[in-house]
Amino acid sequence: MLGIIGAMEEEVARIKEQMENVTVVQKAAMDFYRGTLKGKDVVVVCCGIGKVNAGLCTQILVDCFEVSAVINTGIAGSLRAEIDIGDIVLSTDALQHDVEAIAFGYPVGQIPRMDTLAFEADEKLRKIAKEACERVNPDIHVYEGRVVSGDQFISDKAKKEWLVNTFQGYCTEMEGAAIAQAAYLNKIPFLIIRAISDKADDSASEDYPTFEAKAITHCVNLTLAIVEQALA
Repeated sequence: MLGIIGAMEEEVARIKEQMENVTVVQKAAMDFYRGTLKGKDVVVVCCGIGKVNAGLCTQILVDCFEVSAVINTGIAGSLRAEIDIGDIVLSTDALQHDVEAIAFGYPVGQIPRMDTLAFEADEKLRKIAKEACERVNPDIHVYEGRVVSGDQFISDKAKKEWLVNTFQGYCTEMEGAAIAQAAYLNKIPFLIIRAISDKADDSASEDYPTFEAKAITHCVNLTLAIVEQALA
C-alpha cells in the first residue's frame, strides 16, 4: 500500500479522479481516499498546509493504513537559478530550516536529540521517479537535491540566499521535511516530489498563482507514472 500526500486539494484532485474502488475514511479532519490507482493499492490524502498537518497525516497513514512507502507530491519555490518554474526537484534528503537550537550545540536545522540533521529519501524511489519524469515530462528538467521545509512562504531574496548558503537547498516549501521525519521514525521509504511554482524571491507572491497549475500538472504526471512503475 502506497501513501500519496498533497498539502492542497489542487495537488491531489486529479489523482483522486483516476482512482477506482474508493472508500473514504476521515481522521483528524482529513479525508483518506483508499482504493486502486493504475491497478495498485494506494491511499491518497490532502493533509493541509504546514509541518504539523503533514507529520500528523503521515503517522495516520502508517498506523491506520499500514502504508509501505510515502510519496509527497506538490509545489515549491526554487532556490537555484538553473531550476526554472515548472521544473521538478526530487528529494535526496529533507530538513526543517526553521528549527534552531544552537544554544545547545545543534546546527541550525537539526531537531534536538535527533540523530540526524536531514532525513534521507529512498534511493530506489528517486531513481524510478527520475526515469519516469524524463519520460512523461519531456518539456522540463528534473533535478535531485535537498528540500528545505518550514512554516513560512519564502518570498524574500535575503531569506532565499540564507537557505542556499546555510543548507545548500534546491527548493523550499512547507511540508516535506515533516513527512520525511515521520517516515524516518517509522522506518518506511519516502520521496518528496516538488514542481517549481516560483523563485522564492521578491516576485514569488506574483509568480505563484500564475504558474501553480502548470507545476501541478507536471507533478501529477510524474506521480501517476511512479505508481505504475514502482509497484509493478
